[in-house]
Amino acid sequence: MSEYYNYIKSLHLIFVITWFAGLFYIPRLFIYHIEANQKPSPEKEILSKQLKLMTKRLWFIITWPSAVLAIFFAIWLLVIYPGWLAQPWMHVKLGFVLLLILYHLKNHQIFNRFQHDDIRYTSNYMRMWNEGATLILFAIVFLVMLKHTFNWIFGVVGIIVLGILLMLGIKLYKRIRNKNPEA
Repeated sequence: MSEYYNYIKSLHLIFVITWFAGLFYIPRLFIYHIEANQKPSPEKEILSKQLKLMTKRLWFIITWPSAVLAIFFAIWLLVIYPGWLAQPWMHVKLGFVLLLILYHLKNHQIFNRFQHDDIRYTSNYMRMWNEGATLILFAIVFLVMLKHTFNWIFGVVGIIVLGILLMLGIKLYKRIRNKNPEA
């Protein structure tokens, strides 16, 4: 089985990338849907219908299949090398993967609500929500790449600083948009 390791790992990485692509884009579509909902008729209805279709296709054709396949190939890798489960970095990584799955499921809940025009969030909230996948991605990539050399204090501080920078970026973008709605 280990002779297939690089193929399985490659497939795992491809589906992780496409899974994250979906998780990065779905909140953007939610933001557009929220903003379309504030437009006058018939623009509101036309945009809403198109955004629902785009969101549905993204979610069920790209994001869900990618999530399932990424997890499938990850499990296959762990079957090939079960010793990884004894590594502390892998425990932390699996914790972040669980967080990623929960983030995915929450996006699914939001998706279902938006499909029924049950919009409970502001566009600013969704912009912050959108950064959740970014933080999880950074954490997982650094854990996988650094493994045993991972400095926990540096890592935690780095994720917090990244989160603060992302939130400041969102606030800056909001100011820019307030001055120029077309930005």
